[in-house]
Amino acid sequence: MIFPPNLSLEEINSWGKNTMTDFLEIRFTHIGDDYLEATMPVSPKTKQPLGLLHGGANIVLAETLGSVAATLTVNQKNQFCVGLEINANHLKSVKEGLVRGITKPIHLGKKTQVWEIKIYTENGDLSCISRITMAIMDKKQHA
Repeated sequence: MIFPPNLSLEEINSWGKNTMTDFLEIRFTHIGDDYLEATMPVSPKTKQPLGLLHGGANIVLAETLGSVAATLTVNQKNQFCVGLEINANHLKSVKEGLVRGITKPIHLGKKTQVWEIKIYTENGDLSCISRITMAIMDKKQHA
């Protein structure tokens, strides 16, 4: 198990209040032993002009999942995580419904982490695959 015990989805979802996560209606839905899952509706907020899910919205979902998952694996009193690089391959267009993203770690190092994020349609088709590299930063100690 890589995440802290007794972790609450309500607490994790509260972190996104009044942010892009909240605006796009991204909601964390499951915490597993080695994965974190969230959903995002395909709506006018997340579509591009052709009526398809915007690739940038996929990236927001992917980065949100990877960033939160990374944050949950560090001592948050002493460290925080920031994104270094993210990439995505958009494999299948989505016009409606809810997409579901699942992130799992590829590398959990002392200074960097790499997470894979797969985004699925409601039918279970893989629509996007992404990878994010996170930097683990030490918080400045105040005297």
